[in-house]
Amino acid sequence: MSFLFNLNTKVHTETETKPVMNAINILKRDMAKVFGASDENGNDIHLKKDDTLDEESYKIDIAENIEISAADDLGFVYALLKISEKYLDIKPFWFWLDQKIEKKDSVRIEKCEINSLKPKVKYRGWFFNDEVLMMKWKLNGDKKEPWRMAFEALLRCGGNMTIPGTDKNSRLNRQMAADMGLWITHHHAEPLGAEIFARAYPGVEANFMEKSELFYKLWEDAVIEQKDCNVIWNLCFRGQGDCPFWSNDTSGQFDTPQKRGKLISNIIKKQCDIVKKYVKNPVFCTNLYGEIMELYKDGYIELDDGIIKVKADNGYGKMVTRRRDNHTTRVSSMPVKDGGRQGIYYHVSFYDLQAANHITMLPNTVDFVNRELSDVLENGGDDFWVINCSNVRPHTYYLDAVRKKWFGEDISDESHSKEFADDYFNSAYDVSKCLAEYPKSTIKFGKNEDEHAGEQFYTENVRIIANKFVKDDKNSIAPLNWLVGKGGFYRQVRDYKVICESGIDKINSYYEMCKKTSEKLSGNEKQLFDETVLLQAKIHYYCANGVIKFCNGIEEFEKENYKEAFLLCGDSAVLFDKANEEMRNSENGVWQGFYHNDCLADIKHTAYMARKVMGVIREFGDNIRHDKWYRETMYAPEDREVMLLLVLDNHMTDEELYKEMRSME
Repeated sequence: MSFLFNLNTKVHTETETKPVMNAINILKRDMAKVFGASDENGNDIHLKKDDTLDEESYKIDIAENIEISAADDLGFVYALLKISEKYLDIKPFWFWLDQKIEKKDSVRIEKCEINSLKPKVKYRGWFFNDEVLMMKWKLNGDKKEPWRMAFEALLRCGGNMTIPGTDKNSRLNRQMAADMGLWITHHHAEPLGAEIFARAYPGVEANFMEKSELFYKLWEDAVIEQKDCNVIWNLCFRGQGDCPFWSNDTSGQFDTPQKRGKLISNIIKKQCDIVKKYVKNPVFCTNLYGEIMELYKDGYIELDDGIIKVKADNGYGKMVTRRRDNHTTRVSSMPVKDGGRQGIYYHVSFYDLQAANHITMLPNTVDFVNRELSDVLENGGDDFWVINCSNVRPHTYYLDAVRKKWFGEDISDESHSKEFADDYFNSAYDVSKCLAEYPKSTIKFGKNEDEHAGEQFYTENVRIIANKFVKDDKNSIAPLNWLVGKGGFYRQVRDYKVICESGIDKINSYYEMCKKTSEKLSGNEKQLFDETVLLQAKIHYYCANGVIKFCNGIEEFEKENYKEAFLLCGDSAVLFDKANEEMRNSENGVWQGFYHNDCLADIKHTAYMARKVMGVIREFGDNIRHDKWYRETMYAPEDREVMLLLVLDNHMTDEELYKEMRSME
């Protein structure tokens, strides 16, 4: 007895909730992608409620018809998506990695039973943080459609929870996420998902001791708005943004850790009471992030046992506290055995304005991620995993790795790279090798195993140096103290360059390896490889080499070799422009405009700042009338000293002059 699956297959359900109907519509869409029209009657799929099954689990009985049993909405959702993946071959990241859907007339399925896997992590999902690319990108003119595709991918990965954006985006998208079956939780700086105080009450100082009733109203309004959704309520109290609350406090009352911890503890109790007023059996979490982690570790914050304590990695995949500005403590944030309900906030994307990755992949190995996440599970951190996924597409490789850990799989560079290449690149030539080698090619900027550079290591630090150069090149660059220590401007620039030079050969070799791989690919596999893996190799290649050119330019300026300094900074700008150009050239098909709003790494602005430095250098090397370098570049040697006519052309911009100088070489 077998099941005939074709375009005429019907889905029957007793449960018509929004999540279930959405999943049925996804399956019907996938059937339309795979199957052509048929004269044969397909067999049917029936959804039956079974309260004896565990939450989110399912059983699929396949015979002449398919019967799906589940106890709740997510059980049905996962079962329908399982059928899509197993029998229609629709992969979890089919949209995000441009999967070519194979057309079939029908699929014949022999009698069998499929039971759901039990996840190792209870609440598991993605945080769409620093989602600036998705904010301006549209699909078929629809700004919502990218979010639908993102939530679908999360469900296909077995996720059940999301922070559906940052700040305004989270409130705009949370109903859509809830309608698709996902639990909602909140940014660690947004208690209960409430509006930020400063926006709700413009002009009013965010002083809790004087304005507590206004805070209470914000929190209660947020609870009322979300009470009909499945929510993991985030309990916290931080400042007006991603900073400690005492950064905004004007009362002067919270000048010790004891006072700060006591206020946070009392506020968390109050937030619990507000939620319990409207929600039966609520689920609570609190993020022990940044300064909160330090206060909790030192015993200044009290939490009820039932609250899930969420600890964060440092943004680079290591379970220690993050570096903030020049302050680095690396206190362990690993869950502890017998520590009650625990979870993690983990980054495969991070924006720290120093060295992290936002438009490129995590610069640490899958082996390393596996060790950290295995230790998390071993230490009881299995209640809650939220993964910072930012804009999804640049991070699919590591998101796919982490979803395997949700279900207890061991992952490695060798195995995961091969499986990912099999799934999305049709096992194409050397793609798995390029994926596995990527983190090993990144620049190491510190002594710790996780301290490898993402693209911000290039873009942020060049912009910091440029700003300091324009204003004051006599004193230390304070924002670089974490990296190269205190010292004079020029010494810090040299030390930064040395770090880049120490890893440039690996970056150049990796770029060449990816180029050679691309040359041996064809068709869809080549286009996908070029627009994902090779693109990231190009970003590192052009930006890292751009940094070295820029630093060489600064060094030549120090030696008063102004023309050479001008040219080197121009070369740097060209390289950063090239990286941005490659990003924009990768925007084919549905990806038109995807990188348009690269405003965090902002490679194009880095090129702009390099050219700003060029302009300053010109003022030192050229004369007051801006005709000296013009004459030396454009005039024949015998004409340069003839001054009967000062100039023969309009004054040249810095960019025009740079191009002429380079063309004359």
